[in-house]
Amino acid sequence: MSKRFDRRKFIALSAAAGTSLWLPLSCSTQSKAKTNSKGQSKDSIGVALLGLGSYSRGQLAPALQLTKHCHLAGIITGTPSKIPTWQEKYDIPDKNVYTYDTMDQIANNDDIDVIYIVTPTGTHARFAIAAANTGKHVWCEKPMAMNVAECQSIIDACAKNKVQLTIGYRMQHEPNTLEFNSYANTLPFGKIQRMDAHACYFGGGGSGWRFQKNMGGGALYDMGVYTVNGLRNATGLFPERVISAKQYANRPELFTEVDETTEYILEFPGGLLGYGKTSVGDNTNFMKATCENGWYELSPMQAYTGVQGQRSDGQLIGPAVPNQQSIQMDDDALALLEGRSMNIAGEEGLKDIQIIEAIIKSAAEQSSINL
Repeated sequence: MSKRFDRRKFIALSAAAGTSLWLPLSCSTQSKAKTNSKGQSKDSIGVALLGLGSYSRGQLAPALQLTKHCHLAGIITGTPSKIPTWQEKYDIPDKNVYTYDTMDQIANNDDIDVIYIVTPTGTHARFAIAAANTGKHVWCEKPMAMNVAECQSIIDACAKNKVQLTIGYRMQHEPNTLEFNSYANTLPFGKIQRMDAHACYFGGGGSGWRFQKNMGGGALYDMGVYTVNGLRNATGLFPERVISAKQYANRPELFTEVDETTEYILEFPGGLLGYGKTSVGDNTNFMKATCENGWYELSPMQAYTGVQGQRSDGQLIGPAVPNQQSIQMDDDALALLEGRSMNIAGEEGLKDIQIIEAIIKSAAEQSSINL
């Protein structure tokens, strides 16, 4: 019995047990991944993970063992010593293993349809553009890039190479978050009067890319994008300005280059205010809408183990749904297989970086910044 057959059997069993879910997408565009270069039909998208750090190792690779519409086909790494472990664990053939210096050769590999960028934010633009140039579709982890110009360069490279681009906003595929966001239209407690979003955890140490400014370290890039994206999607609005912002460190001996905590206030059309906080020196994690006649919240708002919430009428938002990354990747893979555009396009990542840049400027100038 082949390993391929075993994998399909495992996926079928996992699906029957409810361990892998997917949500339908909309729109239509022709996908390169529907057939291989020989015109043969494909029923599963081959994904190559670029960057084999903790998120790939602990979340994405395990999730790809549960997906129905995609599978782990290859790896790309700057640390060759990691290769034997990955090959043995996931049965990855030599021909599907690449380094950052050889990844251009993926252009000739029909096993790989997507390159998933899972490296520090400061490297996203470089690798995403290189991935697009191979002619493979690009999935890029959030935050999309360091600034708006880099985001646009990724979008342009994907358009030039006629490949699809999506940003890894797993929460925008997660069922409880989507229910929460739908209330902006259904207004179960009347008009939203205030939004709050906190994405915080207490982190120690003082080394690694998360403490380096040029790599996209600091609370705002690392965790704050959850609050920015969460507030936008929970209101269905793009903010008009950053009213105020402050960035600080209670442990300045550790956070010498980047923020330990960022707090900000966004003003949305109609005067609605969104209060955001992100920190690696705190443990609060929630998103709450305060309305005319009640409230609803997610707590936690973005935990890997699942999100859930409640409403002021006693109704629960949940239960927590596991395997968020499987849901996300299956959604995106199915879109490619069916020739549809991505649910979360590159422009969504650009919008969040535009807001993040304005928050940083507001904190530095101690002034409001129009968007």
